[in-house]
Amino acid sequence: MTTERIGPPVIAGEREMLRAFLDFHRATLAMKCDGLSDEDLRRRAVPTSDLTLLGLVRHMAEVERVWFRRTAAGEDLPLVWSDQGDFQVAFDVAAATGKEAFGAWQAEVAHSRRIEREAESLDVTFHQPRWGEDVSLRLVMMHLVHEYARHSGHADLLREAVDGTVGA
Repeated sequence: MTTERIGPPVIAGEREMLRAFLDFHRATLAMKCDGLSDEDLRRRAVPTSDLTLLGLVRHMAEVERVWFRRTAAGEDLPLVWSDQGDFQVAFDVAAATGKEAFGAWQAEVAHSRRIEREAESLDVTFHQPRWGEDVSLRLVMMHLVHEYARHSGHADLLREAVDGTVGA
């Protein structure tokens, strides 16, 4: 599978720009995983780290769920990979598959897009229980752009360690 990534517009309204950058970064993570086997997706770049491409995909499914479904939509549901609220479980990929991880991640992204589109504005607020304060949809979207961008750097290094692929 080859992921299509569309560059964000250079001129757009704030909401359109945030959507485009978030989708750009989502596609970047998917591109870093294109063409890899489950074994490759589970490969660590550094022996002392549990970080893998598959772990990043699973982690981002959690991030999407927590910020959009649990925080913005107020849904009372467990994490994707842990009923006990342990975020580290997403990085335990010993028995994980790409099909399972990408399916969960894509489902969470679809929920996130729906929740964002249904919100009347970027100024709507939601309570973020972990932080103990209210946050706006604008902050949620910016936080996810930041989270994806940071993990894209990790994905660059991981992919290079797997097969030497660099760039994009």
